[in-house]
Amino acid sequence: MTANPLPREELIEQAHFFKTYRERLEQNLPAQEILETIREEILATTRMPFAIDFLYDEIKLHGKISTGMARLSHYFTPFQTCVMSTAEEDKARFDLSIALQILEREAEYLSNDPKPAGLFIFQFECISRNRIGYDSGLTAIADDPFYNQEWRDWVLMVKRNLGARDFADFVYLYSEFALGEHRRQKRDDQAIFDRPILFDVQEGRIAKANRTNDPLYMFGALQRHLNYPKVPQSKRASDTSPFPPALEARLVRIEKRIQLIEMEQKGAVDLSEFYQKPTDFDDQPAP
Repeated sequence: MTANPLPREELIEQAHFFKTYRERLEQNLPAQEILETIREEILATTRMPFAIDFLYDEIKLHGKISTGMARLSHYFTPFQTCVMSTAEEDKARFDLSIALQILEREAEYLSNDPKPAGLFIFQFECISRNRIGYDSGLTAIADDPFYNQEWRDWVLMVKRNLGARDFADFVYLYSEFALGEHRRQKRDDQAIFDRPILFDVQEGRIAKANRTNDPLYMFGALQRHLNYPKVPQSKRASDTSPFPPALEARLVRIEKRIQLIEMEQKGAVDLSEFYQKPTDFDDQPAP
């Protein structure tokens, strides 16, 4: 587990690193070449250049940067390492590009007045959408240095009880909204829970409204109302043709001509589809 959360300038440089690394991988540039060049772009007063040097050596030895991130546990969080190691598996469950986008958005969120509730919801949605694994994913989240001990205990409690109870209940029952309802029922403004309050009123209200629903609906509502960071998703292959309509029509005509030539060579030309059907006329004489 890392000792302390990173300062803002480190997080900004991390976000730039993950973004640039992803964009250049998508251009089919070699990973080693990317790490060599990107080091010069990073702010020299941060520790990121030294981390890149270590990752460069690690990728030459093992072909992965996640192994280097795991060894740099004082700089990269367990959640970052968990996401990258899952994406770099031989039979990866989700795209490496999505993993790098996740780490980029997480670093951006942490560099701009973050809340533990917002970070947790983002991280939890990431492991839910990308099948990272609730056991390893929640363990990594609990070890994030951004959370205090109350948050760590709560995350581990969610890990133990997930599946036995609706996820929205965990958010609602540990919110100020639930405490307010409890005080109204007891008619006691000083009533308290024997559990910590980790979520605000609006978060608890949204969670209660989404009980028994798919958690993705709750995540979407939190993003709309509280500006929580959105989790990147892989783009589905489009069912439409990749060619412009005019080019598509021309390709169809060429294909038909080729079929006619092949049929003519075999002596089995069928022109029936090109015949115009006769129009039905009335046999009765005109008045």
